[in-house]
Amino acid sequence: MSETLSRHTGSYYAASANPTPKRPALDGRQVADVCVIGAGYTGISTALHLAEAGYKVIVLEAARVGWGASGRNGGQIVNSYSRDMDVIEARHGKEAARRIGAMAFEGGRIIRERIAKYNIQCDLKDGNVFAAFTQKQLDEMAAKKALWEAYGHTGLKLIDKAGMKDIVQSDAYVGALLDNWGGHIHPLNLALGEAAAFESLGGVIYEQSPVTAVIEGDKPSVKTAHGEVRADFVVVAGNAYLGNLIPKLAEKTLPCGTQVVTTAPLDAKLARALLPGNNCVEDCNFLLDYYRLTADNRLLYGGGTVYGARDPGAIENLVRPKLEKTFPQLKGVKIDYSWTGNFSLTLTRLPQAGRIGKNIYYSQGCSGHGVTYTHLAGRLLSEAIRGQSERFDAFASLPHYPFPGGRLFRVPMLTLGAWWYEMRDKMGV
Repeated sequence: MSETLSRHTGSYYAASANPTPKRPALDGRQVADVCVIGAGYTGISTALHLAEAGYKVIVLEAARVGWGASGRNGGQIVNSYSRDMDVIEARHGKEAARRIGAMAFEGGRIIRERIAKYNIQCDLKDGNVFAAFTQKQLDEMAAKKALWEAYGHTGLKLIDKAGMKDIVQSDAYVGALLDNWGGHIHPLNLALGEAAAFESLGGVIYEQSPVTAVIEGDKPSVKTAHGEVRADFVVVAGNAYLGNLIPKLAEKTLPCGTQVVTTAPLDAKLARALLPGNNCVEDCNFLLDYYRLTADNRLLYGGGTVYGARDPGAIENLVRPKLEKTFPQLKGVKIDYSWTGNFSLTLTRLPQAGRIGKNIYYSQGCSGHGVTYTHLAGRLLSEAIRGQSERFDAFASLPHYPFPGGRLFRVPMLTLGAWWYEMRDKMGV
C-alpha cells in the first residue's frame, strides 16, 4: 500500500483532526445489503442514511475516511450548484429547473441536521459571502438573490461598498451577497464525525482497501486485493479519486486541483478585524479565491486551478500573492500549511448521477460545490435504493457528456479555457 494512501495529506485539517480509529483493510468475503465505494462525503452520507433506515452497509475506502476532497476542501457550505437554476432551465427546461431547484438548499440543511443529531465537533459557523470586485459582478449577485428567493431562500442580503467594512477588512470589493444559510466547517472533522455516526448504527468501514473490480449481476461483487463484498446494491462514490475503475464514468469527469494555505495563528484582535462577522468568503471571479478563519484564528486561503499535483513550496508561491493582495496587512505572514487536492469537474459543471444496470448507482462531478451537493446526493442515493427514485432521477435524467478530445487532449483544452476566463476576470468583462 502506497504511503500516500496510508495517511492524510499534510494539511491543517489533518493536523487538527479529532481522534479517529484506524480501520482494518478488507480481508476475506463479506455480504451486505449495500456496498459503498468511497468514504468521502458522498459515500458516508449515503451509508449513514441507509444505516438509519436499517440497511446493512459496508464502505470500502482506498485510503482513510475523508482522505480525498472531503477532507481537503475550503470548508465552505455553499448553496445551490456550480450552474444555477436559470442555466438549468435554459438548457433542460422549466420542469428540470423546478425539480432540481427544489433541492438547491437541502444539502446545507442536511449538514446541520447531522451536526446537531450526532453532536459532531467541526467548528460550524454561519454565513457565506460572495464578494464582488466590479459593479457587473454585484449586479450578478443581485440577480442571484432574486433567483434564489424565487426558489424559497429567505436568508440573503446584498451588501454595498460601505457595508463591506462589517464583512471583510479589504478594499478589493465593491459589495457582496451574504448567504446566512451558508457557512463554514472543519471539513475533515465533519467527515470523521459522520463516519463515527454510521459506525454507531452498526455500519462497517474498511480502510486501505482500494477496489480493483466491480462485477455486475443480480448480486454485484466488489473486489479488493484481499477480499470481496457481495451486495444487493453498489454505490460508486469515488468522485475525483475513482481513477479508471469504471471507464464509462472516468471519461465524463476531469480531476482538477485546487490549492490551499493556512497561516500561523493570528492575534485574535487582528483575526476578528480581518473578518468581523467570521463569515467565509469567495470572490465572484470564474477562477475564484476563497478564505475564512479557522477556530484557532488562522487565515485559511485557497484558490487557483491546476491539472496535476504541486509540492507545498509551489502552492505557497501560487497562493501567497493572492492572499497578500486581498490583505496587504498580512504581507510576509508565516504559512504553516500548504496542500492541494482534486475535485471532479464535468463538462456541463452540473453533477452526474445515475445507474449502471439495475443495481449499481453513482454520483460524481460536483464541480466545486461538493460540500453541500454530496450530502444531498447521499440522501437521494439512499432514497433510490429504497425504491423512491423520483428526486434522484431529476439528476439522473440530465445528459452526461464526455470531455471532447478524449484523455489525451481534455487537460490542455481545459487549461486553455481556464486561461481565457482568467483573462476575462482580469479585464473585468
